[in-house]
This record gives sequence, structure tokens and C-alpha cells, in this order.
Amino acid sequence: MLPNPWDVGSARYLQSLGFEALATSSAGFAWSRGRADGRLTRDEVLAHLKELAQATDLPLNADFENGFGADAEQVQQSVRLALDTGVAGLSIEDSSGDASNPVFELETAVRRVRAARAAIDDAGGETVLVGRAENFFLGRPDLEDTIARLKAYAEAGADCLYAPGIRTREDIGAVVAAVAPKPVNVLVGWPSELTLAELGELGVRRVSVGGALARSAWGGLTRAAAALAAGRFDEFAHAASGQELNALFGQEPSR
Repeated sequence: MLPNPWDVGSARYLQSLGFEALATSSAGFAWSRGRADGRLTRDEVLAHLKELAQATDLPLNADFENGFGADAEQVQQSVRLALDTGVAGLSIEDSSGDASNPVFELETAVRRVRAARAAIDDAGGETVLVGRAENFFLGRPDLEDTIARLKAYAEAGADCLYAPGIRTREDIGAVVAAVAPKPVNVLVGWPSELTLAELGELGVRRVSVGGALARSAWGGLTRAAAALAAGRFDEFAHAASGQELNALFGQEPSR
């Protein structure tokens, strides 16, 4: 289980609950800056990765979006910079950012994964590379193409495969079987009938929640703020204890 903090406080709180690894959320971080997901610069994201990597002693997987590069060479350069932040893993999406053609052609996407692999290998090869197929996330629920992409990313050097947006037992099982023995990360960012144990039984090796924790926090804020606007204070009944938060954050973070 890799929950996704969006700032130092949420990272340290998740560590206090006993989680053994964390993953960043590009969306959660962007919202904390008053921006839409995907609208932050590479420098902003790199600074965020470094801050979170230093906030706890847990391994941190970076949501590195599409590698912040128009071509494979620029992706390789961006990954080199990401490795310097101290992350233990990073993902590269095949999203193009072009609304008319939101997913890179497969050949281009594979070159980008190979470039990320080369950057990691040049640095010593210890960082986990996650290859992401964004079809389902971008309104293209094509399982056959998604599996073909994930298999190609595995062959290009991805250590772990990830198709955010797949939800059913059948789709998840098909992806796990197609890329075996390489591990699969599944996103669960919505109420799901599947438990962590059941995902494990399907062969899933990693589960992350993307921006769901950040959205949950925003949900609390928006409900409390709406109550205030209506002249009510009842939503504060659900607020966290300030005493408990001060006790947690008054401790020196472990390293």
C-alpha cells in the first residue's frame, strides 16, 4: 500500500500510521498550490519531490507525470534530475498533453520509457521505474491496447506496470497475467468493493490512491467552509484534534 501525501505534514502523518512506503500525487500537490493537475513546472515538481523525500525515512515513489519532455532526450534529462531528489521510484506516463491526441503513439511512448531506463541505469539502476498506460484515465477504455502498451513498456525496461483507471476484477486480472512476472500497481481512488487483500489475491503487488487523500481533505474543507458560509459550525465536529497534531509534529521526524 502506497498512500499519496501532498505535503510534508501529510507525509509525516502517513508514516506515523505505519505505512512502509509513500507515493506523491501530482494532483494533490497542484491543488495545494491553487493550480490544476498537470499545470506545474518541472522545477516546481522537482522541489516538491526533494522536500517529500527528505520529510520521512520511507521510500518515495514519484508521480513524475510524462517526464516533462517533448522527446526522449528531454525525458532522460528530466529523470536524471528527479533521481537527484532522493526518490526511490518514479513513473512515466504515456499522456501527451494534446487534447486532440492525448496518448503518445506507442513507438514514441516506448522510446520515452527507454530513455528513463537509461537515465536510471547510468545513475546506478536502483530506482524503480514504473511504466504507465493512461488509456482508461483519458477516456480511452481500450484494454487490448493498454495491455499491449504495458507489455512494450516492460520490454523497454519498466520494473513495474500501471494502468490507472482499470477497476474490474476481470480487467485487473488480465493486466496482471499479461505482464507477469513483473509487478502491477493498481490505483484505487474511489469507493471500491475490492479490498487490499482481494487485490493481492488477483496478483496485484502495489496499490496507490492518487489524489484521493487530497480530495478527501478538500472534501472536509469544502463542507466546513460551506457550513460557515451558511452561518453554521457543526462541520467542525469532524475536525482532527489540534492537540494530537501538535503532539505528532512536535516530535523530530525519524531519518
